[in-house]
Amino acid sequence: MYDGCSGAVVGPELRDVVSVGLLARVYPAGLVDEVLEACGRVERRSRLLPARLMVYFVLGMALFSPDPYLEVMRKTTFGLRQLGLLGTWREPSKPSIFLARQRLGAEPLRELFTRAAVPLAESAESWAFWRGLRLMAVDGTCVDLADTVANDEEFGRHGGRPKEGKASYNRAAFPQARVVGLVECGTHAIVDAVVSAYAVHEAPTARDLARSMGPGMLVLGDRGLPGVDLWRAWSGSGADLLLRLANKRYGLVPDRLLPDGSWITTIHGRADHRRENGIEVRALRYQLDDGPETYTLLTTLLDHEQHPGPELAALYAERWEIETTFKELKTQQIGAGTVLTSKTPDGILQQIWGHLLVHYALRVHMVEATRANADALDPDRLSFTTCLRAARRIALMPPADFPPSPALPTPPDA
Repeated sequence: MYDGCSGAVVGPELRDVVSVGLLARVYPAGLVDEVLEACGRVERRSRLLPARLMVYFVLGMALFSPDPYLEVMRKTTFGLRQLGLLGTWREPSKPSIFLARQRLGAEPLRELFTRAAVPLAESAESWAFWRGLRLMAVDGTCVDLADTVANDEEFGRHGGRPKEGKASYNRAAFPQARVVGLVECGTHAIVDAVVSAYAVHEAPTARDLARSMGPGMLVLGDRGLPGVDLWRAWSGSGADLLLRLANKRYGLVPDRLLPDGSWITTIHGRADHRRENGIEVRALRYQLDDGPETYTLLTTLLDHEQHPGPELAALYAERWEIETTFKELKTQQIGAGTVLTSKTPDGILQQIWGHLLVHYALRVHMVEATRANADALDPDRLSFTTCLRAARRIALMPPADFPPSPALPTPPDA
């Protein structure tokens, strides 16, 4: 309840008020409430740390990484404290925050990302397209996790488990989670992701990303990804593909040579011993001016006149935009050498989805900034680090407060 005379928030509704600056615009309270209801996290009684507040707290953990719990809570509520709107609300203890995170779980954060993350570039923004196709890229990266038995058993680490009675000198210091993402190259927005154990290869994990692909996209991928099953899944979404091939994987016998030096060929899965279920693709090879290595690309774009081979070879360099995106996420946002602190797998997943949500929100604001510029800048010309610092400063300003949570449901009769 808001007291218009005194300008203070009074009553238990204050517990829902939180100041998170820019993040609130991308993930408004109404959307968060919908997600919490869909995931069954709506409270049946008033709490000091309700689910809505904890969603924004997890986002605050990602925004202010690697600050500890209590410091994040102070920064998250700073603006309201400055305005004198905290009333009788008291700062929770670290164990209370820990238990509230456990109640929330990772599912609401993942669902919020699923609902909110979409490609950002508009069709008129040429820097995000090639010949009318939206440029997307897929790749994977790993993040270090707190060294606990639970995290090690769930996610694993490089070097595996040491054999009984023997030391493993190649074993990594920390467990790791693998994150495979689908990124819009022009904006660096991560629009979908799959989180798995370290030992799970990128290719089978990446197959699920077909759910976020579709007609009008050209998906770029590195040589660890091509495979017939993956190709069928991705191309079945309607998206076009341009993937680098490990040179020794296929003979790529030409079925038909094309004037631009590329050729039409057929690829088969390993189980297709009779070679009856092949996929027709277009292949091209090229070399860079400064090295002897030969690169082989496969694509669904079969028309050499509409999509010339030399342009495709030059275009493939756009795939490196995803490497820059992961650097933003891991080195600048999470922090170089920072280990995710949660001691349980569910807490780790919650943190990872929180970081993906914050990165996406920052990229939304960077795109908005370019559109507000009279010169229509490419987002690549803006500094992610500068945006991150600005977001942290804005979160410490007195913003508009959030409305109270909806009325709690009436408990059933005993």
